[in-house]
Amino acid sequence: MIKVFIDGKEGTTGLRIYDRLCDRDDIELIILPEEERKNAEQRRRAINESDISFLCLPDAAAIEAEQMAENPNTVIIDTSTAHRTNPGWAYGFPELSKGHLQAVQESKRIAVPGCHAGGFIALIDPLVKGGILPRSALLTSYSITGYSGGGKKMIAEYEKEERSPLLAAPRQYGLTQQHKHLKEMKYITGLENAPIFCPVVSDFYSGMVMTVPLFLEQLTSGASCDTIRELYRKHYCGPIVSYVEDLTDFGAGGFISGAGVSGKDFMKIGVCGNEERILLIAQYDNLGKGASGAAVECMNLKMGIDPKKGLDL
Repeated sequence: MIKVFIDGKEGTTGLRIYDRLCDRDDIELIILPEEERKNAEQRRRAINESDISFLCLPDAAAIEAEQMAENPNTVIIDTSTAHRTNPGWAYGFPELSKGHLQAVQESKRIAVPGCHAGGFIALIDPLVKGGILPRSALLTSYSITGYSGGGKKMIAEYEKEERSPLLAAPRQYGLTQQHKHLKEMKYITGLENAPIFCPVVSDFYSGMVMTVPLFLEQLTSGASCDTIRELYRKHYCGPIVSYVEDLTDFGAGGFISGAGVSGKDFMKIGVCGNEERILLIAQYDNLGKGASGAAVECMNLKMGIDPKKGLDL
């Protein structure tokens, strides 16, 4: 029986991980009493008693929690931004390559991708590594996300009875181009420059669509829209991340909803546009493949079992 501890179980990511694990018969959850969940010594004990600990904490707290791990056999799966560009940590997106899969299976330290970053990297990393898009490419990306990505404070802001009427419309943020996922987007893909990134939060709980627009001229000589489709078709053919042939799978009537796969743990990859102007699109749940679902998938791989176990696909 694998012992699992969720440090930060009360947050949006921690709660979703708990929901995915609480009924499983192959793990034993270590649960701290409410009055002890912030007690450093009790957390230290739980982390070192566990076979696998999830860190669902702010960056500084995640760094502190990882330093509590003195048991050399304890696996740490961190959902914060803190360790995603640390070369000593495996990047928890096993579908990117065999190397990423092997790293997740073998490492004792795994960093779960950021919600926005995961979609961007899923779209761009195969193109860069496949020689279709040069590392020098100057890219723009935008995403629409549910408000759960803003944590408890934003959730309360959106869900309170008397709220600002401005919350009824989508709101763009990250206006200084210093979003914390940019470093990860650049580092993992190997791009020479981080993209211009325009995230938009809207009035729905969870879900996400990441879009990267490209001009044909940005691709390497001889590459085309069909070249990208063929690469995605071969690269993403699994049950968790898959290439979408028919764009109606994204949604009906030529619209792609940010909440289209809310509550699910998979990611859809697609290509829209035409031969001159191309749209690369990833649709997923910011709390699913964008956070908790990805974390549980990494845990399953560490356990040597079906990566889909416990996921809602």
